[in-house]
Amino acid sequence: VKDLLCATNLRVLALNMNFQLFWSQQEQQEVTYNVQYLFGFLKNLNEDYWDKWLGVPRCENITNTCCNFSSIITSTGFYYLRVQARQGNNSCFSREIKVDPLKTNGIGPPGVRLDLSDTLLHIRISPPGGAEDEIMRDHYDLSYRILYWKNSSNKEEEVKQKEVKQTIATIPDVSPSSLYCVKVQAFSEPYNKSSAYSQQECIHTPAGSSLPLIIFGIFMGALLAVLLVGTPLVFVLYQAYNKIKYVFFPSCQPPLNIEGFGAQLFSSPYLSAAEEPLENCCVIESMVTEEGNQIDFPDYQHYKQSSRDSGNYSNDDNASGSKGSKETLEREMV
Repeated sequence: VKDLLCATNLRVLALNMNFQLFWSQQEQQEVTYNVQYLFGFLKNLNEDYWDKWLGVPRCENITNTCCNFSSIITSTGFYYLRVQARQGNNSCFSREIKVDPLKTNGIGPPGVRLDLSDTLLHIRISPPGGAEDEIMRDHYDLSYRILYWKNSSNKEEEVKQKEVKQTIATIPDVSPSSLYCVKVQAFSEPYNKSSAYSQQECIHTPAGSSLPLIIFGIFMGALLAVLLVGTPLVFVLYQAYNKIKYVFFPSCQPPLNIEGFGAQLFSSPYLSAAEEPLENCCVIESMVTEEGNQIDFPDYQHYKQSSRDSGNYSNDDNASGSKGSKETLEREMV
């Protein structure tokens, strides 16, 4: 290490799992460097690990004094790094530096975006390292500290603070026609780490008179959507209800042309009228015998006469017939 060829002052800077190794150059002449790493658990074994050192990709035979070794880093275990300096046939290894990724890594500031809806201020936070960085999101168990305030031309009001676990936060009851500013800090309690605050983001709330118009527009749009979707749906359901009722629950009502047929059988003009009452007639005749006694012969012939009779069986004909029978009987007895 005391050789002027060796790299000195090794240090690691890491932010959002992006690792950089820096060192200092003693010689002013052209020197090439090779960066090597060793898995930390190999030092705990009772074996010679001299030949276990591996070269860091894209950090071999370089002339600059920095190396990005993020490609070899995982979230488990730890590593040792060293730098080999070469000049002609001479070479020198620097001292080793230990790297524990989750402890060495620093948390960067999150991203912030602001939105407004009615009287609510919505704060949308992008995690450090981006939403695709699973190590930052899962291993650090991040929380967010939000600072927000109302910024007016006269004075800057008191800064308020809010802490959340989610990446979405809401500030209620914001004033119309006002400028609100926000900045956010990410922190991890398990690792006792915190980021710098994000850049200040500001948004101007609309005038109070426009908010009711916005609400009214949203309401009318929703009502129109319901009418466009609901009307055909109600029509289809009504048609389906009628079909089901017709098939499974028929009304069983007879047609109009035979309705009441059982109750009023002969009320129709096309059917024969009911038989009208008949008149019963009885003729009693008497005769005189030789002894001068009168004998009555009851004649129980009944004659029926209908008010609708055509006259073929009138009472006159019956009377003449009865008289003829009486004369014949008298002659026979004499």
